[in-house]
Amino acid sequence: MRRLALPPRPDWTAQVERLGFAFHTIEGETYWDESAAYAFTLDQIERDIEAPTETIEELCFAFIEKALGDEEILTRLAIPAAYWDYIRGSWQRGERNLYGRLDLAYDGNGPAKLLEYNADTPTALFESSVVQWDWLEQAMARGAIPAGSDQFNSLHERLIAAFGGLRTPSPYRLHLTCVAGSAEDKGTVDYLMDCAVQAGLDARFTYVEEIGLLTDGRFCDGANQPIETLFKLYPWEWLFRERYGAALAGSRCQFIEPPWKALLSNKGLLACLWEMEPGHPNLLPAFFEGDPRCATLSARRVRKPLYSREGANVTLMERDRVLDSDDGPYGAEGYVVQDAATNLFSAAGNYAVLGSWLVASQPCGLCVREDVSPITKNSSRFVPHFIMP
Repeated sequence: MRRLALPPRPDWTAQVERLGFAFHTIEGETYWDESAAYAFTLDQIERDIEAPTETIEELCFAFIEKALGDEEILTRLAIPAAYWDYIRGSWQRGERNLYGRLDLAYDGNGPAKLLEYNADTPTALFESSVVQWDWLEQAMARGAIPAGSDQFNSLHERLIAAFGGLRTPSPYRLHLTCVAGSAEDKGTVDYLMDCAVQAGLDARFTYVEEIGLLTDGRFCDGANQPIETLFKLYPWEWLFRERYGAALAGSRCQFIEPPWKALLSNKGLLACLWEMEPGHPNLLPAFFEGDPRCATLSARRVRKPLYSREGANVTLMERDRVLDSDDGPYGAEGYVVQDAATNLFSAAGNYAVLGSWLVASQPCGLCVREDVSPITKNSSRFVPHFIMP
């Protein structure tokens, strides 16, 4: 794994906008950054990223089985008790998941370590799937990277296939939703809607704010059309606390991601996995805050809210000294404390976190986010990658 400085395309803005990538710049700061690229060997991808991703997903499924039979775990995760049976039912019915992203620490020398699992509402999807693939083809054509380079990226094909699988036993209408006012969220949902249409689904968009409730208990869109299946770029922990939350179980709506994903998007997962598999090579030691075993963690550690987005309320500490932190509205439900990764890649004054994508629980893509801070934030830059020939 190497970070290579590269000349950006002179018209890179026009090139990414040609693809429909509207959020390449966030609040005046570059988000899509092709002034560098990360180079991997095929062995690094297959052995150190793809294989651990599959292993961690298997551990997560074992954790779900354990958690759904243990009310103490559900309580520690701050899952409202009113939804325990609802979550159990979704798992027992085998409701299928679409996608997720493991954030990994990796410096080119295995094993990769799990930092967190973005299991419910991961973004950076469109740029991972389409924008960096287009960059790869153009970078080879202009000689910026070697001819014959590749990319760990079959996201587009896998997403279409996964949506196609939702057509059985019969085709049906799919609604997709996100909150109004977020260009990144809308861009992600627009891309997924395009994949669903390519898979042959009747896909329709509605904003979260437009969704209502019919007299028969079903959710509906702004045109009062019943919602049978809903892809929601909206966290389960927010839904559970909405005024419509009590209507979820009786709505007859299939959700993507399914309710059982609420267990995996919770940072408490990190402590639970370590308790299940202490010493696992792809895990970092982690405990719920207040657990006496926190005293066994390294001096450098990270405090993370159970529910958090884009690094908000995450604090990097060395003993009692704060080294870095990011503000936000999270933390009321509790925290976990995790060993700081010692294998976080750093070069040219930047720290890099790898996002390993899964579609239908199969590893199929990679993104790299970097920042001058070791805490990945909403503003952290997306840097493309390639596999050396």
